[in-house]
Amino acid sequence: MRIGNRANGKLALALALLLSASYACSEPAATTAPAPPTVGVAQPVRRTVTIYTENTGNTRAVASVEVRARVSGTLETMSFEPSRIVRKGDLLFVIEPRPYKAARDAAAAALKSAEAELARAESDLKRITIAIQTNAVSESDLDLAQAQRDMAEASVLSAQASLDRADLEYSYTQVRAPISGQVGRNRVDVGNVVSGSQATLLTTINQIKPIHVYFSGAERLMLRALEQIAEGGRRAGDGTTPVFVATLNDEGFPHEGVIDFVSNTVDSETGTIEVRAILPNEDARLFPGLFTRVRTPLGTEEDAVLVDETAIGTDLGGRYVYVVGDDNVVERRYLELGAVQDDGLIHVFEGLDGSETYIVDGLLRARPGM
Repeated sequence: MRIGNRANGKLALALALLLSASYACSEPAATTAPAPPTVGVAQPVRRTVTIYTENTGNTRAVASVEVRARVSGTLETMSFEPSRIVRKGDLLFVIEPRPYKAARDAAAAALKSAEAELARAESDLKRITIAIQTNAVSESDLDLAQAQRDMAEASVLSAQASLDRADLEYSYTQVRAPISGQVGRNRVDVGNVVSGSQATLLTTINQIKPIHVYFSGAERLMLRALEQIAEGGRRAGDGTTPVFVATLNDEGFPHEGVIDFVSNTVDSETGTIEVRAILPNEDARLFPGLFTRVRTPLGTEEDAVLVDETAIGTDLGGRYVYVVGDDNVVERRYLELGAVQDDGLIHVFEGLDGSETYIVDGLLRARPGM
């Protein structure tokens, strides 16, 4: 009897422990709120700066020409080296000239024949004009002689036109540079047949001294820039506004030029204005198609607001910084920015008044509303 009671007691104790463990597992664990993220902050710097607009652009030739065949035949010679500078009128190619020289000679002979016929017709008309005064010939003979003289004159004009056309086609067998510039590679090798009717592309020439740089700026920033230019007594596109250009491997902005064109239309899809600068490019270091950075100085601004460039973020809404308010809540503040200064600070046109506190370190840990 005692043994049975002990067994029952051990069973009861085991059940009690099991229930206690089950209850403990079902009890929710106590949670602790995460600490707010730690970030580094700073206040904008205020000082006098030179106002720049800085945009991306690309280089284009001042003039670009596709040199094409204007007559058909075998390409006999090539008289240039690719990528070299050629002058207007330099001989580039020769297309088989013999058929065209023969056609020109035939046209010249036809002209001489027509001129001889005209001389005979004029002589006949002169004799008949004298003879009709003595009634030696009839009026119809005079009319016929005048008609033959007129037909002979027309034949001369037609023969002259044929000679001019033949002479022009013969001249097309010598393909010369239509402009001065850097010539590209030959698109057809010597020995191949080219077509005048299909205007076979032979090569291209780009005028790169000087060279153009095209860039587009945001509408509001470009309007501000145009206002600054006007305040300085200048007019955009008149060749007096300087620009400084850099390519991907340049330090600073070593290429200097001037603005020579500002579009009269704002692109409604992108909200930008197209601007063009012209650079002397005397050393021919720039060639068409290069990606560039373009800096345009507009004047100075006192007590300008600047922030650290590393604090700038970008999304579909534009460029922004995270501002920490008095209640330590993060706010995204969109900005209109100017040029980056030499010390890594970037000029803020609009969006900050200089009294704010913004996040410079720990940007990935901050979110608006935190």
